Amino acid sequence: MPFPSVPQNSIAVTQITEWSDGCFQAHQDDLAVEEPLEIRIATAAGPVRLTVTMRTPGHDRELAAGLLLSEGILTSPDQILSLTPYTPEASARANGMKATLDGVNFDPAQHQRGFASTSACGLCGKSAIEAIRQSGLRAPNPDLRVDPEFLCSLPDQLRAAQTVFTRTGGLHAAALFDARGNLLVLREDIGRHNAVDKVVGWALLEGKLPLSEAILLVSGRGGFEIIQKALCAGIPVLASVSAPSSLAVQLARELNLTLIGFLRERRFVVYSGLERLTSGDGRA
Repeated sequence: MPFPSVPQNSIAVTQITEWSDGCFQAHQDDLAVEEPLEIRIATAAGPVRLTVTMRTPGHDRELAAGLLLSEGILTSPDQILSLTPYTPEASARANGMKATLDGVNFDPAQHQRGFASTSACGLCGKSAIEAIRQSGLRAPNPDLRVDPEFLCSLPDQLRAAQTVFTRTGGLHAAALFDARGNLLVLREDIGRHNAVDKVVGWALLEGKLPLSEAILLVSGRGGFEIIQKALCAGIPVLASVSAPSSLAVQLARELNLTLIGFLRERRFVVYSGLERLTSGDGRA
């Protein structure tokens, strides 16, 4: 697939002063944009604010769709009647997305966040511990097999397709690959959980769920919220270039998701789901 273009409003230009080898020099520099996105859900009583998340503008419909799926509010693209951008009060841009849904049981008391989520947090604002984990999570496809040599080639593809990171050095990325190593989609965001929501939202809107033959690669660590989002989308293999957390490993082992960390050059660590990894002759 062709590498994605830079989304509009995702990069800001600023003036900086660089010190190098004893000298100061003025430059123009690119920054990754961080702005709030307010997500509302239309109800019979009027629109209800679900959350405000700090994100990098671009692919906002996918972000909203992926978040609604990972929050357990919807399960099918057919339940989305519309996803419409709007301009919140006191905002100069259309940093809002309103979802009109059909056939869902949206309970504001259960799903609303207590405060805005930062770019570093995928679960902030949940009102109770029991609300963190989604109900109905299932074990993903047990039959997918992946060659370790193939896995080692994915980080280079990820880096080559990170158009905004190349200019700013300040974004996370999430990418989906098929079992043959073809890049299906890549999304970038200042929040690693947002990047995953954008990828999952893309798959939902394109009618490609469950992603039972896909591999998800993330540029940051593999936290619990990332594992949960992958499971919601039916992804059987998740790899990250950094470390997972203890709760992420626990959930991956419980539902037999193949979880890989420290995927760099020709080395990685398998935390769960070793049976999906095969040698070139097909042996595990």
